[in-house]
Formats: sequence, C-alpha cells, structure tokens
Amino acid sequence: MDGLLAERPILLLFVLLAVGTAFGAVRVRGFSLGPAAVLFTALAFSAYDERLALPEALGTFGLAVFAYAIGITAGPSFFASLRTGLKPITLVATTLVGLGVLAFALGQAFGFDVGTIAGVYAGSGTNTPALAAAVIRLDGAPEPTVAYSISYLGGVLVMLGAAVLALRSGERHPTADDRATPPAVATATIEVTRDNALSVAELTLTPHGRVIVSRHRGADGVVRIAEGTTVLEPGDLVLAIGPEAALAHLTKQLGRPSDQRLELDRTELDFRRIVLSQRKFFGHSVADLHLFERFGARATRVRRADQDFLATDDFVLQAGDRIRVAAPRQHMPQVADYLGDSDHSTSDINPLGLAIGMALGLLLGAVPFFVPGLGTLELGQAAGPLLVGLVLGRLQRTGPIVWTLPHQAAETLTQLGLLLFLAYAGGRAGSAFLDAISSPLGVELVIVGLVLTTAHAVVLLVVGRRVLAQSGPRVAGVIAGSQTQPAILAHANESTGFDPRVALGYALVYPVAMVVKIVVVQVITLL
Repeated sequence: MDGLLAERPILLLFVLLAVGTAFGAVRVRGFSLGPAAVLFTALAFSAYDERLALPEALGTFGLAVFAYAIGITAGPSFFASLRTGLKPITLVATTLVGLGVLAFALGQAFGFDVGTIAGVYAGSGTNTPALAAAVIRLDGAPEPTVAYSISYLGGVLVMLGAAVLALRSGERHPTADDRATPPAVATATIEVTRDNALSVAELTLTPHGRVIVSRHRGADGVVRIAEGTTVLEPGDLVLAIGPEAALAHLTKQLGRPSDQRLELDRTELDFRRIVLSQRKFFGHSVADLHLFERFGARATRVRRADQDFLATDDFVLQAGDRIRVAAPRQHMPQVADYLGDSDHSTSDINPLGLAIGMALGLLLGAVPFFVPGLGTLELGQAAGPLLVGLVLGRLQRTGPIVWTLPHQAAETLTQLGLLLFLAYAGGRAGSAFLDAISSPLGVELVIVGLVLTTAHAVVLLVVGRRVLAQSGPRVAGVIAGSQTQPAILAHANESTGFDPRVALGYALVYPVAMVVKIVVVQVITLL
C-alpha cells in the first residue's frame, strides 16, 4: 500500500487530507487540533516511509492561495480599522519582533541551528506561512518543520488559556475602539406625534449612528417606500432600520414606538433578500444601484457571511452579498433580475482577478530586498500574496477587473490552501521528528516554545488590559489574531455569543501579525 501511495502523489494527498481532517475533528474537552492535524498525519506517514511526501509545487501552491485569500478577505476591514486601531497593531508588531529576539537568544543558549530557531518561533506562534518561509529559505531543510511540530500544540493551549483569562476579566475599560464596532441592525415602527416638520432625508443621521427610513404610511393609509423629500406629519408611521440606540433616539425625536409592524403590510410593498450576482455591480456602492430611481425600491440591509450591515449609500458591495430590498410588489421580479439573484455567484472564484492578483503577489514575494547587515531578504510565497491581497481587497475593483471574492469562495480557498501546505510540510520531516522527540532536543524545543508563547500571552494580556484599557472581548480577539490561530477565535466567539468586538480585534491585527512573523523568520535564517 505504501508503494502505491508513493507512486501516486495525488492519491497520497487525499488520503492525508481524509485521515488528517478526521483526526482533527476529534474534540477533547472542547478542544480539537483542527487543520493542524493534517500536519501531524503527514509527519506520521513520512516517519513510517520517507517516500510518502508530496511534491514541493503542491505545498507552494497551497501556501500562496491561502495567504492571498486571507488578504482579499481582510483588506477592507484592515484598512478601515487602521485609524482607530494603531495602538493594538503597534503592540502586536512590537511584541512579535521582541519574541524573535528572545527566540534567537534562547536558541543560541540551547545550541539550536537557525532552522530550528525559526521553526520554534513559527510553532510557538502557530503560524504556518512563517514555517513555509523558513522551509523555503533553507531549501526544504527538515529542522523548521520538526521544531514547529513540537512547539505548535503548546502555542495553541497557552494562548487559548490567555483568551479565556481575557474574557473572564469582564467588561472593564470599554474603549472608543470597542464602541466603534459595527452594531447589530434592528427595526422599529415609529408613530409621528411631534409637529416639527422634518423630512425623511433629515432623519438619516443620529448621534448614535445612521438609520434608513424604509417605509412611510401617511394620512391615506397606504404604505409606500419612503422618499427623502417626504415631510412627516403627526399620525404618520415610518419604518426605520439601524442600530438600537439610533432607533431609540429617532423614536424620541419623532414621537413614540408603534405596535404596528409596517413591514408585515405587504398589500402594496414586498421585501426579500436578493443575491448580488451581476458582475457590473461588484465593488460599487449601494447608491450606484439606483434602485429607487429605477424601481421605486430601497435596499435596507446587506448580509455578508453571517453578519447584517446597514445598506447605506456608501456601502461597497461584493459578489454574493444578500441584499434585503423593499419594493412595490409588481417590481420585485424586475429588481431580482437586475441584481442577478443567482446563488452561483457565492461560489465563483473570479478566475481573472484571482490569477492576476496571485501573479502580482508571487512577483512581489520574489523581489529581493537588501537589509544592511543581514543581506538579501524576500517576502516569499506567503507575505507577497498576503500584502497584494490586502491592497486589492481594499480596492475592490479596478475598471472592469473585480478583485474581491465571495465570502464562501474565499473561505474555501483559504481552507484548501492551508491543508495543501500542511500535508506537504509534514511529509518533509517525519524521520527528523521521530529523532527529535526521542532525544533531549524534543524536551528543549517544548521548553523554548512554552517560554515564547507564555511571554507572548503575558504581554498582550497585561498591556492590552491595563495600558491600552481594551475590553476583555477585544483583547481575546487581539490574542487570536496575534497568534494567527482560528481555533482561539472560534472559542472566543462561542464564549461571547459572537460579540463583534472579538472579530474586530482579530481582523485588525491578523494581517500585521502574519507579515511580521514571516519577516522575522526570514531574518532569523539570515543570522
């Protein structure tokens, strides 16, 4: 059987993925290895027979796709958060550079070679692209993978414990950054009782956020799509959508809440979610749809992944977004045709934009940079695509070329790319891994990895909570992002009921942490 697998690398790949993902799904006290189990499965196979290793091209391909998909997904939120999140970003970047210095010092004290030091740094930070940078930089040497594999589990467990501590520290010190998190979208029907002659257009901005006035019922009792020029009078009803605090403010401004629900009156108007699949609208704003001018319709919310956003005029749309539209009943089929309403778009990988973006990322990764005192440095197949992905994700589109990916497609590419690289990396170090764990080197790697991860956790907890005064959920998200560890993010989300501050902290620091770790690892290999 081993001979059959050795001669057929594609068959070997899917056997590794099947066994590894099954192993990774096993949960013990709520914890599972997840995708990392594929790495350990590949280690076991190659330890049994060193011929059971995948071609390097598969690993490089998987790594590049993984990094680019992350960049495309994180680009908009990353750049949007820079203005309010510079302190957490600086904290994470500084900490990771300091950990690189500490790793090198400890490695020298224990007599590790640079490959082992780079691997234990990547493993303690549970960062696969950093491991890839070390492996590629050292021409496929097994030492980084061995060190990574031995220190990885401690990197997950220690930082998971740190996130738990952050969440248990409670809601002390909520900051302006936390309050900047996009709030949940709610709906309210308001009865106008005040005679202050306000038009619908004058109601969209409140001290607590923006609102959309979707429907209006006047003295004639007919429910219509609200027009900006409509002046409200006592006795009118309006349907408003926005954050709860903004709706409460608007209710006091206009009158009082109503027990009636205008959205349920479907005599003249209807509403539904429509999938955006018309490519000409990808990367354009809600205002560019001109729904009211064309159909007398109004977009009120946009659902992307598992989150609803208010469909403000400046909200930029992506492929696969589900737009909630209110429209006259007779025009709803036309609106659906206009927007596309095809579920196929949610899985469209956008081949042209993906190919050009990947090519640009790999070219950037291959550009040599001269670092005084260290020599030539390359961003590599991970950081190059990641950086290009961040920029293109922020641009959304350039002329006719759409850069963004539907959320589902990006998630699929991210998972597939990561699994491909893990299956490749583990297959290069099986015998060396066995030698390490059966020798004093294995114990030393565990100790150094735990020291690095613990130092990482302590700095983020202490500085994040006491110096930057971040809330517990925000710090938990920063810990997950700094560790570039989805398992920690998943635990924090589940523990907080998907508090959006967790996701914002993660998205804010994740790209920076990824790039810094890759660069630090390459610097270590040059020393």
